Amino acid sequence: MARRPTRPTRNSSAARSTAGPRASRDAAPCLCGLPASYGECCGRFHATAAAAPTAERLMRSRYSAFAVGNEPYLLSSWHPATRPTRVDLDPAMRWAGLEILATTEGSAFHTTGTVTFRARYTRRGEEGALHERSRFERHEGAWVYVDGTFVD
Repeated sequence: MARRPTRPTRNSSAARSTAGPRASRDAAPCLCGLPASYGECCGRFHATAAAAPTAERLMRSRYSAFAVGNEPYLLSSWHPATRPTRVDLDPAMRWAGLEILATTEGSAFHTTGTVTFRARYTRRGEEGALHERSRFERHEGAWVYVDGTFVD
C-alpha cells in the first residue's frame, strides 16, 4: 500500500481483537480475508517463519500488518529503493476489509507483479476506501512492495 498519512496503529480495533496471547491471535481468522487462521496465513509471514509466495499473498500480508500495526514487517517487505524510514500509522484508522480486484503476473514464475485492491476502513466514524494498484518485485529472492498508484 502506498504511503499515506492515514494508517492503523497497534491501538486499532483489529489489533485489540487479536492482541491477546500469541496462540489466541494465531487461532483468530486472518484479517486479509482468506479462509485461514492468522497463524496459518499472514501471521507466519509476519513472524518471518515463511516468505509470501506471490505478490498477492504479500499484498494480503501487508494489509494485515497495517491492521495490526506491524511496522517492522511493513518496512522489511518494502523494496529498499522506495522504503521510507518509518511508516506513519494513524491511531484513528480501523481497517474493515480487503478486496483483491485484479492481479497481473506476481506468481512463483515471475519477477514482477501488480495487485489492484480496495481496502475499506473507518476513521473517526467515517467510512472510506483505499483503492490502489500496487507494484511488487522480487528482491534477493523475496517479493517486496515497490510502490502504488491510487485508483479513483
